[in-house]
Amino acid sequence: MRWVILRIFCFRLNKKTEPRGLTSINLQLFADTSGKTEKATPKKRQDLRKKGQVMQSREVTSNLILLMIFVSFRLVGNYLYKEFKILFNLFLTETASYNLTDPTEIMRIATFAAVQIAKMAAPFFLIAILVGVLGSYFQIGFLFTLEPIKPKFSHINPMNGLKRVFSARSLFELAKSIAKVVVIGWVAWSSIETELLNLTKLMTLELGQTIVYILDSAVSIGIKICFALLAVSAVDYFFQWRKYEKDIRMTKQEVKEEYKQLEGNPEIRSRIKQKQREISMRRMLSEVPKADVVITNPTHFAVAIRYEPEKRPAPYVVAKGADYMAQRIKDIAKENRVEIVENKPLAQALYSSVEIGDAIPPDLYRAVAEVLAFVYNLQGKNPQAAH
Repeated sequence: MRWVILRIFCFRLNKKTEPRGLTSINLQLFADTSGKTEKATPKKRQDLRKKGQVMQSREVTSNLILLMIFVSFRLVGNYLYKEFKILFNLFLTETASYNLTDPTEIMRIATFAAVQIAKMAAPFFLIAILVGVLGSYFQIGFLFTLEPIKPKFSHINPMNGLKRVFSARSLFELAKSIAKVVVIGWVAWSSIETELLNLTKLMTLELGQTIVYILDSAVSIGIKICFALLAVSAVDYFFQWRKYEKDIRMTKQEVKEEYKQLEGNPEIRSRIKQKQREISMRRMLSEVPKADVVITNPTHFAVAIRYEPEKRPAPYVVAKGADYMAQRIKDIAKENRVEIVENKPLAQALYSSVEIGDAIPPDLYRAVAEVLAFVYNLQGKNPQAAH
């Protein structure tokens, strides 16, 4: 049996005959031929953001708006009832006392009715605007650009339209729409089914109480449907994010080219150098507490010296600075009880001729040795005992 399987899935090479079985499989047919395997760089994301190409799900925002509108019905229900009652009385009881043949009178009634309708719709209108703005802000932040509304030929190209119709994206939207219908239908039916037992009780209620009960039940069902739609929107958001990240991927060559452009930018270069100087400065200042002595000018220069005879044959400079940096070195030395010795010629010579990390030159051995001996005498120790 094993031999039969091997004969089916393997091939045999023969110098005189053609290969049998599956001679070759081109695995590249299943590979991603676009070459876009790298994640988008911050610069590309910023450029796309300027063009208005950002990741956001309008489904989440619209469903949040719908949910908050249903919730608002509960919060402002009494207010709506009072305003609707005024409007209801106007058309059913008070119109008889008005002269409906007078255009001025008709205009006054229409204006009053429009104001009442506006007062009832205002809370929902404001909530919809607020939730819509906050929903977009939490997804993409503050963004204003006119780039998406600029006319482009690709938007009216019929071929591109056909591609969008018969694309995987359109199939996904179709599946999402079907899922919404199923979810809404299931939630609505399950909610209505629980209320069927209460229908007989409505026969004993007054008209106003019946209307309130029906509206309350409708709002409850609406809130349940909105929560179900938000669950569908969460799945949609995940797929939208994956698609967006896949669409903005870059090839390795694009990443290299972008890096070269950034390196060639004077502003970027100066910023990199500034960061490098800051890192170097922090590293240098962290070595000051380990120094044996700081030699000063005293106001213009400061050079920190360290002597480790078991590691290096000569003292070496661990930090140096002029003006403000000199003062910083002295402050750190005082905080860590490092001796500060004023020697103007030696401080100037060390600052101008010795780089950080380098040993002092032979012609300055004697002067530095005298300073170190003075410091060790103050501390009551010798070079070997100190280290």
